[in-house]
Amino acid sequence: MSDKVWYVAEGGQSVGPMSLDELKEGMARGNYTAQTMVFKQGMDGWKAAGQVPELGGTPAAAAPPPPAPSFGAARGADEVDFKIFGEDMQYVEVELDPGESVVAEAGAMMYMEDGIEMETIFGDGSASTKGGIMDALMGAGKRLLTGESLFMTLFGHRGSGKRHVAFAAPYPGTILPMNLGEMGGTLICQKDAFLCAAKGVSIGIAFQKKIGVGLFGGEGFIMQKLEGDGFAFVHAGGTLVQKELGPGETLRVDTGCIVALMPSVSYDIQFVGGVKSAIFGGEGFFFATLTGPGHVWLQSLPFSRMAGRIWAAAPQAGGKDKGEGSILGKMGGIGGFFDGN
Repeated sequence: MSDKVWYVAEGGQSVGPMSLDELKEGMARGNYTAQTMVFKQGMDGWKAAGQVPELGGTPAAAAPPPPAPSFGAARGADEVDFKIFGEDMQYVEVELDPGESVVAEAGAMMYMEDGIEMETIFGDGSASTKGGIMDALMGAGKRLLTGESLFMTLFGHRGSGKRHVAFAAPYPGTILPMNLGEMGGTLICQKDAFLCAAKGVSIGIAFQKKIGVGLFGGEGFIMQKLEGDGFAFVHAGGTLVQKELGPGETLRVDTGCIVALMPSVSYDIQFVGGVKSAIFGGEGFFFATLTGPGHVWLQSLPFSRMAGRIWAAAPQAGGKDKGEGSILGKMGGIGGFFDGN
């Protein structure tokens, strides 16, 4: 059996397999550090190299949490509590202690209790206030490249006691709570999936290095990259599907059905096959190919697919009211006359 069983997460891609000696040699050369995420079969997930005994590390000891700083201070992500309500049209209610805050896309807020203050911020608010205008411009520029607004909304609890703020999903589906601290600190997701996150989570960009992915991948060269150690909430349309891919295991997916993936999962594009299948099959010309190891989240109802069906049925796009069994619908233009069409 080959001893090349190790994988390294590097630049948003899974590198490997490699042997333990090759991995140690890479660390000795400085290619990998104690913070580099590594994986092999048998481990319960990706771990920092400095926590892996085979690489000379020791498991990280639990440290007491630091005292909560005042509202708006530079720190790691806030530790927020939450509950998700609903079945098809969900919303997430976030509980904030004094000094805690959460950031969200404009228009996502459903309600907020007294004591919570709302503030529009430039970028995602994750950069340190000591960084000045350049850090703020860099954060805002990342959002602009993903097609999002330059601004986000910050909801901070400046009162006493516990207060709640809720954010609603934009269309039917499932809200996913993602604990980035338990996922190696990074998650790649489609551009429209992000809903809200604890303050301190960075909402940046993930460039797809391969030209084919950029031209034909549906999401282009750029997807969103969520980084930090707190909770982020993303939305999947329709029914959620989760897949755990082993090292080298490949899954072919419609490009619009990808919600999120671990940075260890490689993302590429594959032509569907024959010209007849591509033109008349109704599935498009390209599949996304996801290669493990790592976890992926898929959705059964991409918003673009739902919007396309609605637009195709709309009168301005040539769609027609079929009457659905109504006698007026069976009588052609009479139904339209009474409908005002």
